[in-house]
Amino acid sequence: MTTPVVTSPCISVCRMNEASGWCEGCLRTIDEIAVWSLLDDAEKRGVWVELRARRAEWRRLQRVLPPLPEGL
Repeated sequence: MTTPVVTSPCISVCRMNEASGWCEGCLRTIDEIAVWSLLDDAEKRGVWVELRARRAEWRRLQRVLPPLPEGL
């Protein structure tokens, strides 16, 4: 039996949030994005686990932090 390929969490919304250090699309750090293609499947699954935890934190931050004005 073969294990399915671990897909990238990228959703093509590539914008780094300065406050969190996470991509606003996939919630990965710049380091996680940079090494994604070098990670083995177990490491990629580990990133996915982290992303699930970050999603709740991201939602909380979005409620707490006011949006930045355009152009900043």
